[in-house]
Amino acid sequence: MLSTMGLLSKFFSNAKKPEGFLGKIMVNGMNGGGHAAMSNWALESVEIAADEQILDIGCGGGANIARLLQRAPQGMVTGIDFSRVSVQKSTKVNTKAIQEGRCKVLEGNVANLPFEEGSFDLVTAFETIYFWPDIEHCFKEVKNVLKTDGRFVIVNESDGKGAMDDKWERMIEGMHNYKPEEISFHLSNSGFRNTNILLNKEKHWLMITAVK
Repeated sequence: MLSTMGLLSKFFSNAKKPEGFLGKIMVNGMNGGGHAAMSNWALESVEIAADEQILDIGCGGGANIARLLQRAPQGMVTGIDFSRVSVQKSTKVNTKAIQEGRCKVLEGNVANLPFEEGSFDLVTAFETIYFWPDIEHCFKEVKNVLKTDGRFVIVNESDGKGAMDDKWERMIEGMHNYKPEEISFHLSNSGFRNTNILLNKEKHWLMITAVK
């Protein structure tokens, strides 16, 4: 029988790749509460044209796809996630936009993005880079699918300096809470420019934008 800590670890490990029943609970949670507040906080600072082509990597429960669709009513939003549970939930949440041809949700991996070079004006990554393997390789994949002067927006619930960060890293295998300066360093090494950092110091929320 799993201990309480073991059960918690099993549940929260679904933050990395939601699977099965626990994964379905996780993606439902991703669409509300503090996650929604943080996403809205970040998107207030992002300029989005009505007709932009947008990619949301690690689309989770699909709520951020819906927010991006509202901001780009003449555009196209594509979501991608390597969790089938997340793809199913995101598809369900955005069914109408998919039927209208304004949205696509795909199963895939950030380490090998299945898009042509220069496909997107904006790429977003909400609460997902914690788990990306070989972060600079993944950042280069993002850069490749962006158009010239396209923007990459990273939003994390942790700025790597919170009191609970070490605990979460011990509980969730493969998780790394990046500090802003770490992300900026890796973005620069990957060929991005004009990196800008926005922090909510009280909540330790972090948003970083960079330009191809």
